[in-house]
Amino acid sequence: MNVIWRTLLVVLSARRRSRRGQTLAPTAVGRIRLTTLPTDLDILRHMNNGRYLSLFDLGRWDLLIRTGLFDAMKERGWYAVVSSETITFRKSLELWQRFDVESRFIGHDDKALFLEHRAVVDGEVYAKVIVRARMLRRTGGTVSHEEFFGALGRPDDVPGVEDWIHDWAAASALPPTKAPAPSVWAD
Repeated sequence: MNVIWRTLLVVLSARRRSRRGQTLAPTAVGRIRLTTLPTDLDILRHMNNGRYLSLFDLGRWDLLIRTGLFDAMKERGWYAVVSSETITFRKSLELWQRFDVESRFIGHDDKALFLEHRAVVDGEVYAKVIVRARMLRRTGGTVSHEEFFGALGRPDDVPGVEDWIHDWAAASALPPTKAPAPSVWAD
């Protein structure tokens, strides 16, 4: 609930921008402008590391709506869930600092789609996250890439996913939900 009002504002703004013809191609970079608020800060008075991921979700909402993917997914009863993400910090965002969240689809593997989000101030990257997301059906099960791209079209200009991202996705994967995943710590 901590960013629900921002989420509603971003969704309404993205819908308005789409109606005004400010749509995005599936491989375009989406941008939204945000401000670091007092509720975003940690005890060190800069943006809390966990807040970045919540605010990057806002960029994902804008991107999904303005590319038309959200409506297509909703129509088919599909939704996306984040299966893993990794973030790198370069500089801290301070109280009242304005920044852009830049978001882009960067490719896929055999099971998931990949996105990149960046926190950018005056053209300079402050933080970057790679997100791996799976497409699921509200009725249960996963949406295959063939079905996803068949329904929504496969853009020709999706950039290639770097090898390290595939390696990271494989190394950070947990067992499937129906397989055992005991919490055992190595000595």
